[in-house]
Amino acid sequence: MNQDNPVDASRRFWVGTTCVAGGVAAAGVAVPFVSTFAPSERAKAAGAPVEADIAGMAVGEIRTVEWRGNPVWILRRSPEQLESLKATENEVADPKSLRSPGDITPEYASNQWRSRKPEYLVAVGICPHLGCSPTARMAPGAQTGLPADWHGGFLCPCHGSTFDVAGRVYKNKPAPDNLTIPPHQYVSETKILVGVDEKHKA
Repeated sequence: MNQDNPVDASRRFWVGTTCVAGGVAAAGVAVPFVSTFAPSERAKAAGAPVEADIAGMAVGEIRTVEWRGNPVWILRRSPEQLESLKATENEVADPKSLRSPGDITPEYASNQWRSRKPEYLVAVGICPHLGCSPTARMAPGAQTGLPADWHGGFLCPCHGSTFDVAGRVYKNKPAPDNLTIPPHQYVSETKILVGVDEKHKA
């Protein structure tokens, strides 16, 4: 009858215990390591790309995502709103978005619509005057604080700067520039990636 050598049995016990302990330690190290693949709040604040879902947006609807700690508006414009940009062409201070080219307005948005696709405006919702956040005033016509021929757009309530539905600032207003168009690209028909484009990589 064979009996295990007491020394061998003891050795097997300690080898097994060491393996189990090593496995637990490895798992403990792996969890924080794997978690580094997910963008942290600090990374998001530093400018990590943000995905925006535009599926099912109604005409005239605005959705907001946060990028670099700022609101980014996505407005689905109606045909009437796009047509109004012709009327505001002579009323805005920088109709062709020629100021600070590539900084405030990327090359692909240097058009009348200030967008990649005429239907959608993607703009940072911060007034370039003192950093306030304008409010949407999409209904055309006379309203408090707005002219009688208002075509719809945005009003900064702090100091009265107004912007059309392309984010172009009206003449003789405190805001020195149009609303900023952030780097962005369409990754599908219903997804926009804010913070990434041909020049700005993830």
